[in-house]
Amino acid sequence: MSRATRPGTKPPAPHAADSHDLIRVHGARVNNLKDVSVELPKRRLTVFTGVSGSGKSSLVFGTIAAESQRLINETYSAFLQGFMPTLARPEVDVLEGLTTAIIVDQQRMGADPRSTVGTATDANAMLRILFSRLGKPYIGPPTAFAFNVPKRTASGSMTVDKGKGERITVRKAVYHGGMCARCEGRGTVSDIDLTQLYDATKSLDEGALTIPGFTMDGWYGRIFRGCGFFDPDKPIRRFTKKELHDLLHKEPTKIKVDGINLTYEGLIPKIQKSMLSKDIDSLQPHIRAFVERATTFTGCPDCGGTRLAAEARSSKIKRINIADACAMETRDLAEWVRGLDEPTVAPLLGKLLHTLDSFVEIGLGYLSLERPAGTLSGGEAQRVKMIRHLGSPLTDTTYVFDEPTIGLHPHDIRRMNELLLRLRDKGNTVLVVEHKPETIAIADHVVDLGPGAGTAGGTICFEGTYEGLRAGGTLTGRHLDDRAALKEKVRTPTGRLPIRGATRNNLQGVDVDVPLGVLCVVTGVAGSGKSSLIHGSVPASEGVVSVDQAPIRGSRRSNPATYTGLLDPIRKAFAKANGVKPALFSSNSEGACPTCNGVGVVYTDLGIMATAETTCEDCEGKRFETSVLEYRLGGRDISEVLAMPVAEAKEFFAEGEARIPAAHRILTRLADVGLGYLGLGQPLTTLSGGERQRLKLATHMGERGGVYVLDEPTTGLHLADVEQLLGLLDRLVDSGKSVIVIEHHQAVMAHADWIIDLGPGAGNDGGRIVFEGTPADLVADGSTLTGEHLGAYVGG
Repeated sequence: MSRATRPGTKPPAPHAADSHDLIRVHGARVNNLKDVSVELPKRRLTVFTGVSGSGKSSLVFGTIAAESQRLINETYSAFLQGFMPTLARPEVDVLEGLTTAIIVDQQRMGADPRSTVGTATDANAMLRILFSRLGKPYIGPPTAFAFNVPKRTASGSMTVDKGKGERITVRKAVYHGGMCARCEGRGTVSDIDLTQLYDATKSLDEGALTIPGFTMDGWYGRIFRGCGFFDPDKPIRRFTKKELHDLLHKEPTKIKVDGINLTYEGLIPKIQKSMLSKDIDSLQPHIRAFVERATTFTGCPDCGGTRLAAEARSSKIKRINIADACAMETRDLAEWVRGLDEPTVAPLLGKLLHTLDSFVEIGLGYLSLERPAGTLSGGEAQRVKMIRHLGSPLTDTTYVFDEPTIGLHPHDIRRMNELLLRLRDKGNTVLVVEHKPETIAIADHVVDLGPGAGTAGGTICFEGTYEGLRAGGTLTGRHLDDRAALKEKVRTPTGRLPIRGATRNNLQGVDVDVPLGVLCVVTGVAGSGKSSLIHGSVPASEGVVSVDQAPIRGSRRSNPATYTGLLDPIRKAFAKANGVKPALFSSNSEGACPTCNGVGVVYTDLGIMATAETTCEDCEGKRFETSVLEYRLGGRDISEVLAMPVAEAKEFFAEGEARIPAAHRILTRLADVGLGYLGLGQPLTTLSGGERQRLKLATHMGERGGVYVLDEPTTGLHLADVEQLLGLLDRLVDSGKSVIVIEHHQAVMAHADWIIDLGPGAGNDGGRIVFEGTPADLVADGSTLTGEHLGAYVGG
């Protein structure tokens, strides 16, 4: 018997290291947080909830995760820190007990056309090594199978010093690469419609070019006039063959204009480099519209869309080449890899198989490695990022998740919950921002923020267990057991939108009639083909308004007033009331404070240290020149107007001297989507994901269209906000619109007039219509996964 266990002896004192079992936050003031103090248990699953805009992301991402990353960056050398983003310390008094934070957010993955699911998860890298070892015939090292690496041949004499006086001379070197030369590894080639580039009846000086950004007023005009390759005053239709070739196709050529050395390049190679080489989803809206209008993308005829050169496709393992392997669904590829019995590459096969099995385990077995990363939804991208962490041997780290159930069918949420618990059980701290009751229910600790959003939020309303939250009386607690009832009476369609033979992605020749004049919900498990059916088959015509999940773009200079177009009528009204120019009332134009250039803060560059940010002393953060603030409308200056929340501004612009009908209409739409608390001048960078989604919805509501297509509008919405969204959808339908919603939320399904359910599974197991009818009929049928979960939700 050891001395420690003998009767009458004292148990050993706890080790000092074991006392650090809490993450302590004191006095957090990031964004709308109001001196928040909270203690979070380590090695537990903590869920943060509250209405959208209550401060969840500000506390978890903007405070805890941000400080963890900043402190880790400071451990690198000053040289390395010079290449890294400089992170400022969050506004918080005390942060103790932090561990290394790994952030798994909803940001879309790289939109580069060469970025795929395989390259993002390292599965492609392992496959390339596998084919370079086992592929027959042998064609070279792993780079020979890489569609991002071109094949290069160098000839001449090169001397290599081997040390100890030994030298060898190489006459010719071949650098192996697998890139298809024609499409440069993109899998598609573009054909340009010349009539969309210029108006042949005009000269360049008359504005013949119709390409965004290519005007004769700036540098392009100086280059075109000074290059000497053609006459800018002559209509393009009168150009000679050589002049037209030089305008369109001339290779980069050095020229001198007004004593300045410049480079002239034809329009088509210039467009290909600046626009066509980028992912179309990452382009600005006006440039994207031009690219879609002027170009057609078709599969590369040389590589068949595989991105790989013929040599890379010739090497095979068991009659499968690397292009075939990347085209398989990951669950099928895993079975193929499992059948390879090669002891020489056993460790590689084990690691590759673990990665592929993780796809299946996380509910993404329907994806193929060749799938472009930019086409993944926010939820899919988040789960793909999780894959590299599932088999990680790291423990005692902090995993931070931003609504991991987004884009998941109720059937898939259980699987995601199991993964979160597995990460916790390995000894990690798991912090999750979430709205779904199914995920809140598995938490060891719940932190509820609120009570409202924006300035009405930013405080801790509840800390404790899930059961305590249900009985706590907070807004979240009261809505945890909310259940939308099935409609007793559904609307009658006013028409039908026929879809015939849809085969996009995994759709298997789908025929369906989408009812118009009603609320139609398209549902099914993740990967069943919902987005492929609606976005691929509902024509993007003038009468269709599509609100997808693409993130809204904007810097800290952008705000709800600029994004929605609200600022234009306000500036014009200020200008008319005071007899001055509208440009004075823009902080991005003539009215900007000269000290801070209209940003409201002054940045001080401290080298490798975090850039210091201080409120501008001249304008006191108001962003405008002092003289501009003397002009008033309805007794308010422009800075006071931009400081108003939407609800107050809506009343302000409704009547009296400040009555602006155009502004009032926009503000009414913002209030309708539940953003009445949002400040007009609040930077877009401070908005939560749910707020951005609703801001985009409010903007699109102003467009004239008869059919609205909404892609998961409940993203980022609190349980209490879903009810308001249902009211908004009802108002749209009652006003004569047709609303088609791609959605997993059972409350939206129960509220629908008509449901189209796809499945029965994902990928090749999906792509078929498994049910069409009313929600009540779906529950009564009960044969599909959706019907089963909807029945359980409504208590059927």
